[in-house]
Amino acid sequence: MLKIIPIPAFKDNYIWILLSGDKAIVVDPGDAAPVITYLKKHSLTLAAILVTHHHHDHSGGVAELIAYQNAPVYSAQNVDENTFININHFPEFRVLKIPGHTLDHVAYYSADAVFCGDTLFSAGCGRVFEGTMEQMYSSLLKLKSLPNSTKMYCGHEYTLANLKFAKAVEPENSAIKNKMATVEKLRAENTASLPSLLSEELQINPFLRCDILELITAAEKHAGKKLTDPVEVFAVLREWKNNF
Repeated sequence: MLKIIPIPAFKDNYIWILLSGDKAIVVDPGDAAPVITYLKKHSLTLAAILVTHHHHDHSGGVAELIAYQNAPVYSAQNVDENTFININHFPEFRVLKIPGHTLDHVAYYSADAVFCGDTLFSAGCGRVFEGTMEQMYSSLLKLKSLPNSTKMYCGHEYTLANLKFAKAVEPENSAIKNKMATVEKLRAENTASLPSLLSEELQINPFLRCDILELITAAEKHAGKKLTDPVEVFAVLREWKNNF
């Protein structure tokens, strides 16, 4: 049976480890040391490494991990949209191209889980560094189109900060208030707030709600002008969050 656990790294990163028997897949190993420690402690064999994008805090530990135990590495350099990845003992992964945060950003979708790096966070999304607002919004729509039961395995523990922004945008949204109470309790116990269900994100994540009247109204009020389409709403929300 597949088990997925987070390994904290740096200030707020999560390196995800997927376990099947004595085999392990590692997602976004920015730091090799805690991964190697975990593999040794549990007598695990490294089956593969999945990298969502090139930023060092997601890829910086790859070379050291391969030196420790050679395994195939999958990244935007060798996968494309709808590439299917088959690794023994694990469910099949489908690759989704989701540029915006970076131009090379990909996600790995399997069964009821998606590893979405820094494109989608719980109650938030990544900054648009290399791509355009249009690209980022399109990538979010792609993730939004996955089944509602999909668990979102994001790259950072940003949930509480994101919820504070979401509440500022939608102060009357009871789902945001309830989620904040839940996450505050989890973080007080030093427990990860992730994964998050897509069905829940559709209720609390402003960046997935850019076509909803309450969000349009809030964005227009903040921008001081009429906004004509969801991409404009998204761009206003993203700039608002950048300076929140």
